[in-house]
Amino acid sequence: MAPSKTVTLRSETAVSLVDPEQTLKASKALLAHMKKISKQKASNAEKKDLLADPEDEEGVHELPIWLTLTTKRHIADSRNLKPGKIPLPHPLNTDPEVRICLITAEPQRHYKNLVASEEFPAEWRKRVTRVIDVSKLKAKFKAYEAQRKLYAEHDVFLGDTRIINRLPSILGKTFYKTTAKRPIPVEIQARVPKSDGKRVKRTKDADTPNSCTPVQLAGEIERAVGAALVNLSPTVNTAIRVGNANWTAEQIAENVNVVAKTLVEKFVPGKWKNVKSIYIKGPETVALPIWLTDELWLDHKDVVADDSEEAKAILPAEKANIGKKRKSLEGQPEEAEPVVKKVKKTKTAKLPESDDTKLDKEIAERKAALKKQKKAAKKALEA
Repeated sequence: MAPSKTVTLRSETAVSLVDPEQTLKASKALLAHMKKISKQKASNAEKKDLLADPEDEEGVHELPIWLTLTTKRHIADSRNLKPGKIPLPHPLNTDPEVRICLITAEPQRHYKNLVASEEFPAEWRKRVTRVIDVSKLKAKFKAYEAQRKLYAEHDVFLGDTRIINRLPSILGKTFYKTTAKRPIPVEIQARVPKSDGKRVKRTKDADTPNSCTPVQLAGEIERAVGAALVNLSPTVNTAIRVGNANWTAEQIAENVNVVAKTLVEKFVPGKWKNVKSIYIKGPETVALPIWLTDELWLDHKDVVADDSEEAKAILPAEKANIGKKRKSLEGQPEEAEPVVKKVKKTKTAKLPESDDTKLDKEIAERKAALKKQKKAAKKALEA
């Protein structure tokens, strides 16, 4: 695919530089390839999968589609344990039997009543299987075994934005080792009213918790469950799930366009100037490009001539100094390389050669001595 020529426009106000037609072509090609590979695996399999969905003939029902973004510089300076959300035209999770755990601020009973309210939609009330505040969570699920049980009992975890930053220290590596079930932030506070375009300060009441309405809470849960999640870390490669392989190419393309636009404008520092490439791929497929840049660097300062003094300072010629400390690029001494000492070989003493004639003489002499001793003993008994 020829790289896009519009990247040289250095515009930070551009809506999106991704071509929708290119995204649709890549989506069709990717889905066709994934279905073909899945059919080949099913036909070549020695044993039939009895747990497979009979309606899923291609066997691609649970295979995810990923959008991968490559930037010129790190997208974040540090690892962010709070995932970002990108609303999608086609939600990712529409399973009516999904199990949701809602972690709220105190008091727990107030938010349970919100979920149990008649205003709360019944279809989402069935999915919210647990509501717990942060104090109860810390007291009941402090043990590692209890955390593993909680992790296995639910599919999605939602956290109040007021306490979301406290959850990593409470839930630990059970939840935050991977990005599969990290708590998703949801806004449960009451909406602040505006007057003449300005927000009105809320009057604090100790007896009334600061919470939204049941309808607003259901809307927040629905948007969070179906959104694309962005987990940032100090890297130049970021992957975001945008759909499933059993969707149509049009649905995949629409989600990809929305995610690419929102991701660059909201999460990438420098926006389109810092983007190197955008791809879509499956779990075991090659990445298909939908957008490529012509400029491999962010600023002209990043480009250094090979013979310049800056290049020599960055890549100094290293000499082999065995047993001596070498200076690193930052000027700090590195660890000295261990010197291999020669081990002296110890000479093994030679064993004397065996002589059978000498051994026979010794045996004969011992037998003769024993006979003499026996004769002397008999004489002593007879006397």
